[in-house]
This record gives sequence, C-alpha cells and structure tokens, in this order.
Amino acid sequence: MKKDIKWGFTGISIIVGLMLAIQFQTVKQPKIKDTRDGWELRTQILAEQQMQSKLLTEIRELEEQASSYETKRSHNKESALKQTLNELKQEAGQTKVTGEGIVIKIKPLPEAELLGETIHSISPELLERLLNEINMYNAEHISINGQRVINTTVIREINGEPKIGGFSLGSYPITVRVLSSNAQNLHDRIKVSKVIEQFFIDNLSVEISDPVKELAVPSYQNPLKIKYLEPAGQE
Repeated sequence: MKKDIKWGFTGISIIVGLMLAIQFQTVKQPKIKDTRDGWELRTQILAEQQMQSKLLTEIRELEEQASSYETKRSHNKESALKQTLNELKQEAGQTKVTGEGIVIKIKPLPEAELLGETIHSISPELLERLLNEINMYNAEHISINGQRVINTTVIREINGEPKIGGFSLGSYPITVRVLSSNAQNLHDRIKVSKVIEQFFIDNLSVEISDPVKELAVPSYQNPLKIKYLEPAGQE
C-alpha cells in the first residue's frame, strides 16, 4: 500500500513538473510583434481605402458619362464626342484648371539657416507622403513648382537630385498648388497633419495658405506615353 502511494506521489510530481516547465517556456518565449513602422501601416491602409473610393467614384462617373453620351448621340453626335474628349483631357491633366484651393510652400527653416546647419534637398519619399496626405482629403488637381501631377507622375532622386517628371526640385522654395471642392477642409486637415512634423526634422518649414477662390493649376507639359493601346479596326 505504501509503495502504491509512493508511486502515486511520484507520478503527480512528474506531471506537475511538466506543467511548470511548459508554463515557464510559454512565458519565456517572446511575443512576435509587427516591426513595420506605424506610419507605413497607416499610409498603406489609407492608400487602399483611397484607391477603393476613387475607383467607385470613377465607375459612377463613367456610368453617368455613358448614359449622357447615349442620350446625346441621337441628337448631336459631334457635340457629344467633343464634350467627352474635353472631359477626358481634363481628367488626364491635359488642360489648365482653375478653382478653389490652397498653396503650400516648402522652404528651409530660418533658425537652421542662422545656425549654419546643412539644408539638404527635399526627400522624394517625404514629398510623396505629403501628396498621399493631400489626396486623402479630396484633392482634385495638384502641381509642384508649375509641374502638373497626374497618375503617372514619378518623383524620384536622380544623381542625388530630386526630380518630378524630369524637372529639378533641388532648390527652394517648393510650391505645391492644390485644387479641391472643399478647400477649407483640406486646409484644416493638412494644418494639423503629422506629416508636417517630418519636414521640421529635415530643417524644412511648411507654409499653408488660407483657401484661395481662384487658383490656377497648369496642364501637364510632357507627352503622355500610352502603352498596350492601338487604334481599333473599322468594322
């Protein structure tokens, strides 16, 4: 009888020891954390939401254009085609646009210049972050230093110099013009945006104007490169 009790205690001790070992190993093992930058995650999510919203808006607009075109086609084919062409040109940035908007000026911090600190050229990544933030708040037309920003615009560094579509952004100030149907909301949002803090880290200041009633954004100056399209054959 004593021998059975002894073996019973031994078995219980082994089980308890195994449980403690498992618990210790679980506590000891570190939790796997997402190492991605918080700004990167936020930007990615917002970009996806923005793209989805933009696609839905474009689908609705195209459906309305198709319906309008069908209605007008029976009355005046030439007029309908001209109107459609003008709308497409405006969407592609091929026309000068005037409307309500704001002006953003980027230039070196006066304090940094007085202290003799080095002022580097603007980072393409930082400028793209600003554009992403602007687009989040319903920007409709944008230009940077007189260069129209369209869907295919590329901002990158070439030989150590930031460029937009081949045009240099190596000198200050950098002027960003933005048109929006709700310029006041855009102004208020950008004013408190966290992306503005990133410019201060690079010794740059960001001045945001009050909404302007009549603000002009130039047309896209470079020729559009069209791939994978060719004229349709006549039936």
